[in-house]
Amino acid sequence: MKIIVDAGHGPNTPGKRSPDGRLREFHFNSAVADELKKRLLLDGHTVIFSHHPEEDVPLFERTRLANRLRADLFLSIHANAAGNSFNGAAGIETFIHPNASNFSRQTADAVQQSLVRSVKLPDRGVKREDFAVLRDTLMPAVLIECGFMTNREELALLQSDHYRRRCAGAIAYAVNCCIPF
Repeated sequence: MKIIVDAGHGPNTPGKRSPDGRLREFHFNSAVADELKKRLLLDGHTVIFSHHPEEDVPLFERTRLANRLRADLFLSIHANAAGNSFNGAAGIETFIHPNASNFSRQTADAVQQSLVRSVKLPDRGVKREDFAVLRDTLMPAVLIECGFMTNREELALLQSDHYRRRCAGAIAYAVNCCIPF
């Protein structure tokens, strides 16, 4: 498969960081994306990044790249936030577009289940939102929230290399074993 892996946001996107400033979301997202790419390449997939490690790539450029390359799947990696201060919001959630195909729903279900089983955080479910990377892509697309930067316990996990590898492994497992391509 040809898979676009998107480390959500960019290194300089304002506000996308933990309340204490110790973690920029892109640092988590890109670390998981790097590990996911390694795993998917070993499994014989073609993997293309839609992000750039040193600059913010606009969403329309990310989706345009995926569409131009006729990718089979678009995976957008994120760390979640509930407001701007620490709180009790916790868990894993995966998003698809409100008008997503059944295939996108199956993909999101597989990723959500695999990730929850692997990292053992609360299952917040698969949700539908009109996010640009889900709306403007022509292939199955999911946006994955791997935990909350606004939760002190989950922030510690998001900063851990071990946790980042577990997230990447769970997503790769879903792609290879659970998604009916």
